[in-house]
Amino acid sequence: MDVSLTLWVVTIAGLCALIAADFFIGRKPHDVSIKEAGIWTIVWVVLAVLFGVGLAVFGGGQPASEFFAGYITEKSLSVDNLFVFVLIMAKFAVPTQYQQRVLLIGVLIALVLRAGFIAAGAAIITNFSWVFYIFGAFLIYTAWKLIQEARAGQEDDDFEEDRLIKALEKRFGVADRYHGTKLWIVENGKKVMTPMLVVMLAIGTTDILFALDSIPAIFGLTQDPYIVFTANAFALMGLRQLYFLIGGLLKKLVHLSYGLSVILGFIGIKLVLHALHESGVHVPQISIPVSLGVICGVLVITTITSLIASKKQAQAEAEASDHQGVDL
Repeated sequence: MDVSLTLWVVTIAGLCALIAADFFIGRKPHDVSIKEAGIWTIVWVVLAVLFGVGLAVFGGGQPASEFFAGYITEKSLSVDNLFVFVLIMAKFAVPTQYQQRVLLIGVLIALVLRAGFIAAGAAIITNFSWVFYIFGAFLIYTAWKLIQEARAGQEDDDFEEDRLIKALEKRFGVADRYHGTKLWIVENGKKVMTPMLVVMLAIGTTDILFALDSIPAIFGLTQDPYIVFTANAFALMGLRQLYFLIGGLLKKLVHLSYGLSVILGFIGIKLVLHALHESGVHVPQISIPVSLGVICGVLVITTITSLIASKKQAQAEAEASDHQGVDL
């Protein structure tokens, strides 16, 4: 898809306008209700759908299909981010009325960092087609690792700050409590960070770890930097509302890791096949409609089986509790 500089500027300006509207509408710190989160989740999904329809009208069916496949993939992978966001919020004891602001700025930091990854990835792919082998192998390895962790029942119950956050805390110091939405305050004549700034940086920089698999994954569906960026932007900007909407349901998605591993493994195989095709080897290519169908199908099946398994587990725990009460 041939994208002019003007279209890039208009797209980024449009995203900035939407982000600004989102910020100013909810600028007053408050507890986000399920209704509010639901409305904004629908808004961002509708905006993404409208953008995809616009691509279909002005760019054709292929770019639109690539966008929707990329958007759904990034959206599903971003749900995994929410588990870590919950841990970060707990680690820094973020008051509920400030969590919306923390997530907004944290996600914006993540989007800027991802833009750098996307630019680098596009440049590498353009000049070195063999990198598809590396991307494909990495995704297959990540898929296998996810399955192993899921089978072992490994769950992170704590969050460790990365070196950057620790270095900043050591360099500037951190206040011992939140001061509203302020990011910096003066204590004893010295300018120090507030916990609000620290947790925002933690949210934004932690996303780098998720970008290591999500960026190669979407490049496995499309090599168009414009589509890769916009799919990431719409997926990330709707993540904040999704946090409040399904935060309580996260633990019920017990098969999410299996679903994500299947998606990553599938895209990894697609990348390897594409790399072989680019090298002149006659192998079957996986089309975007097939990719889109597989991704959606896996997500639907994973969600249904997760909810069934969670329901059975809850019933078993209730029965065990009843038996224990009778024994007592």
